[in-house]
Amino acid sequence: MELTRSGLRQGVWQGILTGVGNTPPRIEALHRDAPVPDLRLEHNPEADHWLLEVPIPAAAIAEGVQVILIREAGSAQELGSITLLNEEPLSEDLHREVTQLRAELDLLKSAFRRHCAESG
Repeated sequence: MELTRSGLRQGVWQGILTGVGNTPPRIEALHRDAPVPDLRLEHNPEADHWLLEVPIPAAAIAEGVQVILIREAGSAQELGSITLLNEEPLSEDLHREVTQLRAELDLLKSAFRRHCAESG
């Protein structure tokens, strides 16, 4: 069984499940160890795959990194995951610090190149 991401539209993650056959697979999605409700599976017999739709729960739209695991029900075998990242933009102080680190790195690169040229 293999799950391939096909997109995220209007708050619903979509993936294609192959290698299953005609019997509906038992799939579950978990966010913080709680089941995500209203999963939808639709069989496409011509393409021999299943379309899986996982609605993103409101609890997963929060600060930090949120992960929704998708797996075969009753199994620890992970088929895939949905990762949502929400953070504040870099603060001005952090931006200044990164700029300073880049300048110091450029200085170190120049010194290293000069050293290699003099000793080589």
